[in-house]
Amino acid sequence: MAKIAVIVLNYRQPTLTLATVRSLLKISLEEASYHLFLVNNNCLDDSLNIFEEKLADNPKITLVSTGSNLGYAGGNNFGIKLALKEGYDYCLIINNDVLVDPKFLQYLYETAKNTVTPAIIGPKIYFAKGYEFHHDRYQNKELGRVIWSAGGLIDWKNIYASNLGVDQVDRGQFDQINSNLDFITGCCLLIPKEIFHKIGFFDERYFMYLEDVDFCYRAKLQGFKIIYQPKSSIWHINAGSSSSGSSLHDYFITRNRLLFGLKYARPRSKLALTRQAVRLLFTGRKWQKRAVIDYYLKHLGKGSWREISL
Repeated sequence: MAKIAVIVLNYRQPTLTLATVRSLLKISLEEASYHLFLVNNNCLDDSLNIFEEKLADNPKITLVSTGSNLGYAGGNNFGIKLALKEGYDYCLIINNDVLVDPKFLQYLYETAKNTVTPAIIGPKIYFAKGYEFHHDRYQNKELGRVIWSAGGLIDWKNIYASNLGVDQVDRGQFDQINSNLDFITGCCLLIPKEIFHKIGFFDERYFMYLEDVDFCYRAKLQGFKIIYQPKSSIWHINAGSSSSGSSLHDYFITRNRLLFGLKYARPRSKLALTRQAVRLLFTGRKWQKRAVIDYYLKHLGKGSWREISL
């Protein structure tokens, strides 16, 4: 029987994380078993005490702490390495701000089991009801059925990664399995151990943002598949703590686009990205300027960011 490690990373959001964990404990899974690894990313708050009080006696959960703030990439790597050491066949990386359909993992696992070439597989992701970017534009009956992601594509000309279907009401337009993708969002992705053995882990130089895109693209370069499975459904509580336009977003997206694009893009796109970076040094916002400087100084990982909030 296959063993699946479900890895949830917490950073200063114990209430949100507990809701996700309780949802995950309702998973219905056949022909495989799962165990939840709750990774506390060295929070200075009371998260670990709360988890120990409420979850420590549950045999389906292992509580671990990283010892320092490793970001999304490093925090998840911490959990992945522990799971692989303990002999798990798959790692399910899933955000701490989601609610899940009980059978979502069953559909992901069945897809993985029946795929000849090992694949990274992700579900259809909806905005949780009331957390849509533009919830005023929808009828009440449509809330909870607005798509957040149906797989992802990279705009190689401009070096942007975007989710398919975002802001669209689900009317069945994304009900087909899709393997013509560039990435599955790190919000939820099922990864077989063979892929980690071949390409390694999330690149910790990113810290957060685009590490999922980089991981998937490295997997594609090695011949692995990227698959969207629409039968599998989860709901994302999009809190917007690191939303577009925030200082955190300015810093990590700006710096990590340079890291990703100047590694993988075609020469013309690399030139355009370099020109953008130069312009930002003169016209950009504070953290965009700092991001460009840090990239060229190879000040990666957490970099200059001092007010991190995952």
